[in-house]
Amino acid sequence: QIPHLDSKKGNPFPHKHNAPAIEEHYPFSHFFSQVLAITSPSTNSTDRESEIERGFQGQICCKDIIMSNQSFNNNKTKQYFKVCFCFRRIFRLRDPEPPEEINFLFERYSRDGTMSVEDLRRFLVEVQGDESATHDDALAIFNSLKHLHIFQRRGLHFDAFYRYLLGDLNGPISPTTTVFHDMRAPLSHYYLYTGHNSYLTGNQLSSDSSTKPIINALKRGVRVIELDLWPNSNKDDVKVTHGGTLTAPVDLLHCLRAIKENAFEASEYPVVITFEDHLPPHLQSKVATMVQNTFGGTLYTPESDEMSEFRSPEYLKRRILISTKPPKEYLETSSAGSSKGGEGGSKQSSGKGSKSDWSSFDKDEGDGEGGIQEEDEEKTAPQYRHLIAIHAGKLKGGIDNMLSIEENKVRRLSMSEQELEAAAKTHGTALVRFTQKNLLRVYPKGTRLTSSNYNPFIGWMHGAQMVAFNMQGYDKHLWTMQGMFRANGGCGYVKKPDFLLEVGPNNQVFDPSLAQQVKTILKGKLYLGEGWLLDFRHTHFDLCSPPDFFVKVGIEGVPADKAKQITNVIDDDWQPIWNEEFQFELRVPELAVLRIEVHDNDLGGNHGFAGQTYLPISELRTGIRAVPLHDRRGNKYKHTRLLMEFEFA
Repeated sequence: QIPHLDSKKGNPFPHKHNAPAIEEHYPFSHFFSQVLAITSPSTNSTDRESEIERGFQGQICCKDIIMSNQSFNNNKTKQYFKVCFCFRRIFRLRDPEPPEEINFLFERYSRDGTMSVEDLRRFLVEVQGDESATHDDALAIFNSLKHLHIFQRRGLHFDAFYRYLLGDLNGPISPTTTVFHDMRAPLSHYYLYTGHNSYLTGNQLSSDSSTKPIINALKRGVRVIELDLWPNSNKDDVKVTHGGTLTAPVDLLHCLRAIKENAFEASEYPVVITFEDHLPPHLQSKVATMVQNTFGGTLYTPESDEMSEFRSPEYLKRRILISTKPPKEYLETSSAGSSKGGEGGSKQSSGKGSKSDWSSFDKDEGDGEGGIQEEDEEKTAPQYRHLIAIHAGKLKGGIDNMLSIEENKVRRLSMSEQELEAAAKTHGTALVRFTQKNLLRVYPKGTRLTSSNYNPFIGWMHGAQMVAFNMQGYDKHLWTMQGMFRANGGCGYVKKPDFLLEVGPNNQVFDPSLAQQVKTILKGKLYLGEGWLLDFRHTHFDLCSPPDFFVKVGIEGVPADKAKQITNVIDDDWQPIWNEEFQFELRVPELAVLRIEVHDNDLGGNHGFAGQTYLPISELRTGIRAVPLHDRRGNKYKHTRLLMEFEFA
């Protein structure tokens, strides 16, 4: 039977002197549960069964049921008794001791047990690596701690200092949304946060189309939204849907209004709408009217098609750009060719870089953007053609012509992930040279029916600005994308590394295939974690005991930089302490992303997810930092975080 809590001693087992005390603020049920089995004897029960029933007065624990199995058949036992397991484990929740390093640092930078504003400023400069920290910066931290009721007017004592280290102001990257990259370069000099089939709520075959994914993407800072335009069954209106599938459509006007209302909520830098166009001229005219009426003066339309370079993100602030191509032709019947339009045909390339791999580029099958021909222009509604700020398409004649550079013209080219892999093997430097001036969009292969994603670093390493992702595909690739675009204030634009933009004295450009030297070494230490008990139910990971956490720490980046370390498992602890070090060599730190995932160990191998965060190495702050964790969708937990230390050597 469940013993009563002894109010005087705070002990549920007063007859056991070594039983741990339970803290008053923590619910008794969180420490242990003892569930009793209720007997349900049958009318033809044996004498032994009756003896058990009489002996335990209608209550029997699982240990006794196990013993009874020596006499009973297991199946028969289940017939006579409703059995629940009984747990006698007691767990005590206590705040972990701060790491010794923290105590040492406080003693070093405090006097008489308190830290003054100037002491804190010195700590910020000398330990945290914030060389520009001022008296006002330290004072702002002081003021932020007043509400904790652990603040003293004459200075910070240890508890306040420790809470600051675990607080939001001490994050691993800057907590502000300040944009600090130079935003005055041409658009082709930036990576853009890019979505694929932005209207889909789930898989690529049968999910609904909706404005909600578009709104969510824009609120996360996504800057490129893709809409697939198809005529309705009567060919008198436009619908947005994934052609040739069972996905339900959504009204184009609703999508345009959703973009207008949310375009600049997360960032004031330009939004690009890519149309995959399957419309006849009369419906193109209708789209042109919708777009102009919806966006008005926010819509950017270039004065001429002849541009030697794209405008800058700074120039295009709070503007919306349309990117598409005039369709090669409109197929009046729903033929097999049209059903494969969009992203079907070219996505099945073998990826070996042979001539046949690139023949599909001449057939207008890749992502709805086929060969650019003069007759296309003649068939296109003039007012629709005038809307196009970024012309998209694929030149005829294979990959060499595709990647050719025109002196007074810039354009956008699209490739599937497989086509990019093939091109990277045979034309790596040509891709880099092309993307110094033009835009390259990469999209998922057609077999990713579940809306999964792919490795973005092949595209980024070759200068591809628009690596398009399924924003509903919650996996480590999407977490990597989210981590990459936490840089530069989360504005959705990240300046490409200088080495991808430079041209040498002999007109040479960066060659991604060459081995790179180690530029820096990231050294770090994982101290502890906290907050799970506030963000998760106490039974989330295990019904009968606290979780057994371990952490994966690694690097996502170019192949030579990819690495991973796994910590020890800390058993039965909501507030685990690891005190483990890690170290990673980095050859291309400009593109590297720090991977941090926490899991609950499961002996069956199905480890429970307990949080993740992916951080751009280029903006990682040195020193001791509080690293907040996020859920699978990328939403930050309110309390769950890790205490870690970073330095570069």
